[in-house]
Amino acid sequence: MSFTLEVPGEANPLTESLLIHSLKSASSSDPIQIQTGTKQLETWERSSGYYVHLQSAYLDRRLPLELRYLAIIQLKNGIDKYWRKTATNAVQKDDKDIIRSRLTESALFEHDGRLVRQCALVYAKIARYEFPNDWSDAINALLSVLRSPTSGKREENALVVLLQLTKELSTARLARSRQNLQAATPECLAVVGQRYVAYVEQWQQAGDVGEAALLGSLICIKVLRRLLITGFEHPNRDGDVTALWRISCQNLSVCLQLSAQPSLASTYKALVGKNMLQLAKLHHEMAKDHPAAFALLPDSVPLVQAYWSHIKTYGQGFGTASAVLGTGSYEHHDVDDSDILSTEKFVLRAMLVVRACVKMVHNPSTVFKYRQPVDKEERQQATKLIKQEFLSPTFVQEVMEVVITSYFVIRESDLREWEEEAEEWEKREIGDGEDWEFSVRSCAEKLFLDLAINYKDVLVQPLLAVFWTVATPTNDDILLKDSIYTAIGLAAPVLHDQLDFDGFIQNVLVQEVQKTAPGYSILRRRASILLAQWITVKISTDARPLVFQIYQHLLTKAGQSLNDQVVRITAGRQLKNIADDWEFRAEQFLPYADTTLSLLMDLVAEVESTETKMALLNTISVIVERLEHHIIPFAERIVGLLPPLWEQSGEEHLMKQAILTILARLVAAMKAESLPFHPLVLPIIEGAIQPGSETQVYLLEDAMDLWSNILVQTPSIAASPELLTLSQYLSSIFELGSENLRKGIEIAESYVLLAPSHMLTNDVHRLTVTSLTALIGSLRPDANGLVCSLLETTIQAAGSLGGAAAVCQVMSDYCELGLMNKLLTGLRGSYVAHCTSGPLAKEPPVDGIVETDYFNILARLVLSSSETFCQGLIASAPKDSPGNADLDYTFTWLLEEWFSHFENIGDPARRKLMALALTKLLDTRSPLLLQRLQSLMTVWTDVITELHDEDAGPMSDSLVRRVDRAEPVAGVEGPEAPEDTRRRDMANRDPVHAVSLPEFVKSQLGAVVADNANFQQEWLVNVDQDIVGAFGKLGIM
Repeated sequence: MSFTLEVPGEANPLTESLLIHSLKSASSSDPIQIQTGTKQLETWERSSGYYVHLQSAYLDRRLPLELRYLAIIQLKNGIDKYWRKTATNAVQKDDKDIIRSRLTESALFEHDGRLVRQCALVYAKIARYEFPNDWSDAINALLSVLRSPTSGKREENALVVLLQLTKELSTARLARSRQNLQAATPECLAVVGQRYVAYVEQWQQAGDVGEAALLGSLICIKVLRRLLITGFEHPNRDGDVTALWRISCQNLSVCLQLSAQPSLASTYKALVGKNMLQLAKLHHEMAKDHPAAFALLPDSVPLVQAYWSHIKTYGQGFGTASAVLGTGSYEHHDVDDSDILSTEKFVLRAMLVVRACVKMVHNPSTVFKYRQPVDKEERQQATKLIKQEFLSPTFVQEVMEVVITSYFVIRESDLREWEEEAEEWEKREIGDGEDWEFSVRSCAEKLFLDLAINYKDVLVQPLLAVFWTVATPTNDDILLKDSIYTAIGLAAPVLHDQLDFDGFIQNVLVQEVQKTAPGYSILRRRASILLAQWITVKISTDARPLVFQIYQHLLTKAGQSLNDQVVRITAGRQLKNIADDWEFRAEQFLPYADTTLSLLMDLVAEVESTETKMALLNTISVIVERLEHHIIPFAERIVGLLPPLWEQSGEEHLMKQAILTILARLVAAMKAESLPFHPLVLPIIEGAIQPGSETQVYLLEDAMDLWSNILVQTPSIAASPELLTLSQYLSSIFELGSENLRKGIEIAESYVLLAPSHMLTNDVHRLTVTSLTALIGSLRPDANGLVCSLLETTIQAAGSLGGAAAVCQVMSDYCELGLMNKLLTGLRGSYVAHCTSGPLAKEPPVDGIVETDYFNILARLVLSSSETFCQGLIASAPKDSPGNADLDYTFTWLLEEWFSHFENIGDPARRKLMALALTKLLDTRSPLLLQRLQSLMTVWTDVITELHDEDAGPMSDSLVRRVDRAEPVAGVEGPEAPEDTRRRDMANRDPVHAVSLPEFVKSQLGAVVADNANFQQEWLVNVDQDIVGAFGKLGIM
């Protein structure tokens, strides 16, 4: 019996033999050995010599293939992490030199294809960092092999390596890498181009036995494609490119002829197809990335015409011949699926070339890039050539006919998947055309829409003529109708002025969705999509009840055999667009709401796919939002649907997000009526917002939206202990920052409005102030404003709840926890900065709107209690020099800065707040304020004049309002949100809206004059007479 003792990774020195032993362990089938070996390799990866030993293991052909494969994979992964010179634990220069010196031979003499590909990747990744500065012959070493006529396997390997190298350099983010490739491109093009021509001649002469040559030409054209697209700024101006382009056009024609031969061997035919596809990719990328060059290169117009001819031919067999579902039997042609896929990929590229030509003419600003006059001239030549010789009116009309009658027709494979995998097929087909670069049908839709928009005069009348011929209840050509309706839906923005769509719904569509003949399920599905496409374009308000009835009918399962799962899911998904339309009217939908929502909820329970459930929930969610308070009768059933879905979702956090969204919308719609759902949702919110919760990273944002809505819609007398307890998590949310901070501050403000007594309790308030102190001054101005607004609301709530005593406690917390000092330090810094100028000028730490926000907080404190404010100044004033913390000193610079900043405040409500606060400070009878009587009178005159209402008398104040609590808010239908009531009540108590500034100034100033018999001789005499005169005209004195 033998035992193997594995020493801990840190204890093993790095040697080649031990490395091989670890590679054997890591590549074994024993999980324990795999773990041990992998851990050891991870320990060594930052050690000197590790990657050299890995390369040595790969080069040792005596070792097993899987061990060598693991070695090269480890080397490749290490290059990504440690090859950069600036990387931590970067590979040492000596090691790099050794690895580079052995790379070329290790790649060229390898016989296993998998190892060659991995070695090529290593070669390319290193070249990306090293070529040409530290590895000048990276490309020449490969080209020298390709120049040799008898290289054999070495030549094939060199092409594979060169392919990876061109891929790496052409996709590099750094422009320098692409420039390096461009510098080497002419020589590469000459050498690889010669090999390509030689390979093509070989397989054209050898026939079915030329598979090796076909493979060689395939690799060559892959290399050439990248060289032509990335290696030249203007490919059409290079002679070698022009010659190679001609060859590519000729070879495409030969490949098309060969692929059409039925007797061709399958492996040979597959290689021909791959060569065709690479040529098509070359032509498409040239048309997309170098449009002017594409058009001006020789034979381009005949090339595009050949592509279009192939598209037409392939389209004849694209769609199905039968529209009948439910038989379970479809035609199965004796054709290999891989052949179909290869041909379809080629047709897709062909269609992309045609679409690129359309964009070249009609979207030149997004296609062409030119810097010199010659570039602009080439663009004009290219556009003119394509427009005149290719995009003729006859051709455009032909494209429309072919696309609609061939590529819009549903396919046999679609019908088969419709029956066998209904949910998956429906989800894939509803991609809204975003997959147009990967799907023939989606690309055909985009091509049709491009032409419909840009050739409206040519296409609209023929399309409408066909539409009205087909769109009759007596016409049972289901497949043609489906295709035409597809086109009408796509072209809705173009056709809306010339098509009576309301009449079509009433006279045709209503009858068609009720037909029960086999195959009409196809038109039922299409009707859902068509209505959703037209709803935002042209469906009148009067026709919408009919639309709601159609969707209700299509969602019905009982007694409707044609409403299979695809029809009902499509209707449920598309109904979201109907409900989300701007013109949606809840009162119109209400007669159908009960049945429609019930059918949607039944369908959610029926389907299995999580994505489909989420889509249907999204539809319900939008309906909830649009119905607003009308949703109340249906809310209990909707909520009852959610707990099982939550449990079934498991780790599917997207489903949980959808559930939270619908709950948030329900709460917002139901307002105070949502109270019964609190026991259900509050534990969910707590689970998502707890620090360290597994779901916090996924659900926090949606949970906070729900949390916020609950606070907004909860009446003040109904705040439960469970809801109030959640406020403890606000501090941890503030620490997270980002967008959640904004929502967190909004929630905190809602708590202050809902339960001020709770938020002002000692522990809760101090925790909140501590968090806000850390935030204030470190945020962007808009976010900082939210924090200051929360502090203002808290001060107002304290004043309403407990008067001056409560505000005194708030001020005590502000002073003790450093908030007041932070505000005053910022304002002091701004005062000092504003006193400097010229070369010695300082940048103020707070300025503009931030400084206004700071003064707003001080103003609120002053209005609540000027005595408390002064005590706060004494306790928290910044001590910038010994003895400079007394009240008079602080009062001096603070008033100076306050009056100086006043002219920068634009909001009338803020200006009045400041004026009230400065006037309130007269209670202190401080001579420092009376010394600034001129500034104070200027403020009074400006603000009172600004707020004067000529229709309301001489002492009027336009911001003073008297709103009855029961008065409904303008523009709000249905019951008011409880928080809106709370905010209105607070606004009505706010001195800005409750106190008349002229009367307040008269009262305060009168008291000062009464207390000071020498007021005029001592203080008023120092004020400019013009300012006194302007103030006197107000009628206050």
